Amino acid sequence: MVIATVLLWSCGTGSNPVEPSRESDVIFSDGFSTYSNGLITNEFAYWNPNNPNAKHSIIWELTSGSLFAQNGEGWTGIPDNIGPNALSTNGTNSAVFRLTTKRSDFRDVSVSFSLLNQNLVETSITPQSSVDGVHFFLRYQSEENLYYASINRRDNTAVIKKKIPGGISNGGTYYELSSYVSHTVPYGSWQNVTSTIKNNTDGSVSIELYSEGQLVVQANDKGNVGGPPILNAGKLGIRGDNANLKFKNFVVKSF
Repeated sequence: MVIATVLLWSCGTGSNPVEPSRESDVIFSDGFSTYSNGLITNEFAYWNPNNPNAKHSIIWELTSGSLFAQNGEGWTGIPDNIGPNALSTNGTNSAVFRLTTKRSDFRDVSVSFSLLNQNLVETSITPQSSVDGVHFFLRYQSEENLYYASINRRDNTAVIKKKIPGGISNGGTYYELSSYVSHTVPYGSWQNVTSTIKNNTDGSVSIELYSEGQLVVQANDKGNVGGPPILNAGKLGIRGDNANLKFKNFVVKSF
């Protein structure tokens, strides 16, 4: 039996191409609608895997921060710089929010979710920075080796970068793969965001970032910036910096 995959492109009428739609199987999803209100998991569980009080998730993990369910949505909790206890009742540490899938087999995919930027904060340890906001993790090999696509930043720009091992940013160095483009953050309003990533026949990696179906920024990593492209499958996730975030309908499709 042959299974056909159909790729549908919509041309649109504006200057930005419209997000491609693809008839394909969903390979991962979490709507965040089935959890009871409260902690899903947090960094305490990641760093203390054998602690009987730790709250583990089957599909998610955090190296930093706390993930809550609130009224059918995922939530960072109120961001602060307090290392959380087993249930994050003393604090969240979500001013540095690093959420990834436990699965690490995502290669050529489309990742989408609904996002609500409620507000930005700052703490004594995390002062205001232009990078504050929310970003996609793509092909996450480790915290030193991954792609990341910034959809909402404090400076109202979007950009795609690659991080490779070796450097002062938690053991790595960021390299810009695209220019910084203007993108106004819609604080207080839900937005649908998507990022696609795929390997090309010439050995490069293409990454695109969309908001409300409109292309915001794109990059093609040919390996001439920051070393070879990241061709291997990896984890996916959401990164937040000084951001009070909610999200739902996290869906991954083959691309």
